[in-house]
Amino acid sequence: METVDVDELIEEFETITKDAERIQRETLRKILEENASAEYLQNLGLNGRTDPESFKSCVPLVTHEDLQPYIQRIIDGDISPILTGKPITTISRRHVIYISGTTQGKPKFLPFNDELMETTLQIFRTSYAFRNREFPIGKGKALQFIYGSKQSKTKGGLNAGTATTNVYRSSTFKAEMKAMQSQCCSPDEVIFGPDFHQSLYCHLLCGLIFREEIQLVFSTFAHSLVHAFRTFELVWEELCDDIREGVLSSRITVPSIRAAMSKILKPNPELADLIHKKCSGLSNWYGLIPELFPNAKYLSGIMTGSMEHYLKKLRHYAGDLPLMSADYGSSEGWIGANVNPSLPPELATFAVLPNIGYFEFIPQRLGNLESQVLCIEPKPVGLTEVKVGEEYEIIVTNVAGLYRYRLGDVVKVMGFHNSTPELKFICRRNLLLTINIDKNTEKDLQLSVDEAAQLLAEEKQEVVDFTSHVDLSTDPGHYVIFWEVSGEVNDEVLKECCNCLDRSFVDAGYVSARKVNAIGPLELRVVLKGTFQQILDHYLGLGAALSQFKTPRCVGPTNKTVLQILCNNIGKSYFSTAYG
Repeated sequence: METVDVDELIEEFETITKDAERIQRETLRKILEENASAEYLQNLGLNGRTDPESFKSCVPLVTHEDLQPYIQRIIDGDISPILTGKPITTISRRHVIYISGTTQGKPKFLPFNDELMETTLQIFRTSYAFRNREFPIGKGKALQFIYGSKQSKTKGGLNAGTATTNVYRSSTFKAEMKAMQSQCCSPDEVIFGPDFHQSLYCHLLCGLIFREEIQLVFSTFAHSLVHAFRTFELVWEELCDDIREGVLSSRITVPSIRAAMSKILKPNPELADLIHKKCSGLSNWYGLIPELFPNAKYLSGIMTGSMEHYLKKLRHYAGDLPLMSADYGSSEGWIGANVNPSLPPELATFAVLPNIGYFEFIPQRLGNLESQVLCIEPKPVGLTEVKVGEEYEIIVTNVAGLYRYRLGDVVKVMGFHNSTPELKFICRRNLLLTINIDKNTEKDLQLSVDEAAQLLAEEKQEVVDFTSHVDLSTDPGHYVIFWEVSGEVNDEVLKECCNCLDRSFVDAGYVSARKVNAIGPLELRVVLKGTFQQILDHYLGLGAALSQFKTPRCVGPTNKTVLQILCNNIGKSYFSTAYG
């Protein structure tokens, strides 16, 4: 594959965004025509109609829970057209964790197909074109801290893996990365290794071996970049020893990784001395990345939302190298590309590609309190009907069998690129707790509290009420759970409750981040009796109706009054030792 033509890609993007409304209608028509035989659509009575008006009147807004029965049939091997016209052969898996040999929390499966892969590559190509226009990279390699989980087979014989694994394993993806001069410097055995720590060590080693060729440094999330270079601080002398002797550290025990690295690693005492000298000359590791990789042009990864917490440390490592926030999407599919790469991540926006899916937006005009009381939800508006400065929840219709799917993300319209909106990610609509790659909802919090409360029940006590908070004042950040307990409970029981709470968050991102201390130990704060009554009084004072009041299950940093009430009433505090 030849190198991509940056000017041609930008011209294509300009063309499709100049008449986004027409492109949206065409995209919807194409999706509905190609999947007209799908059982799901046929049951809704579209009868071959493909216009947006008929689509919206016949097809309801849905969540993953609504589609789960259809997806389950696909997983189990039903090859009839259920959600798509063509059979689905690959499934994306999210948040599957096994603890003590049992499954806790149901895995979330999503259809993945070649068409979805093509939209992924289109997003990557588009953002690369704009990035390369501003910061041209030469012929070389990319230091990519990427990790692919093991693919498995479903009951029906379909390949199942995380969305990123499905992408990274694609031969098309590898060819595209080569065409974009962004080929990973690490071999597949490292990327898909079974041990995260060993893969990270070898990513760092590969980066050093190819240091002169490294054009950019990437990871999916900013916290992964920070974690990688925090690890480097601990192992840099060992890495130098490996390079000097040409012998891989004994910490690498996976045979396939050792075999792959043996083809790359050769004795190079001059390189080892150079790296040692550069590291020894740094002041508190400031500017580490450009010192190690003198030809790197920038760092890239998702740096918005909960990732902004890591930007200060990342800038410390990056020195003068620019940080660029990667594109906006999810396991359900991609939304937009970063076409303004010179903006700092805090100001990053994402221009929606109108030909990769059909998009609708639910206005979030009502404040949280009003929404709870009135339970009113405005009707969705189209891609070109959104207004600058307003916030919306995104509704996606994609090429892989999701129709009017509530993504759960809230975004703000910051402006327009031609006639397509530029979005800023604000938050997850139903997401309560997140520090980096962890994603825990109100339901996850409830399950965790229920599990730990069983220990109190054995002491004839109960949790009167509870809430949570993400504490980012510590490094790393950690979850804080506030409990009001009905009576006196001894310290040993509460310590075990704290550990149980920590263990009961089974989201894959949380567990993996806790294991590597990218998230700190969970903290249980037991508050004095009457604390939650004070919170209720506070909301009633704001005009909330008692019949409509719900205890906030997560107290954000902007909710200072409630946070102050909680912190002023702490009786006891415990930190988890569940992960050592």
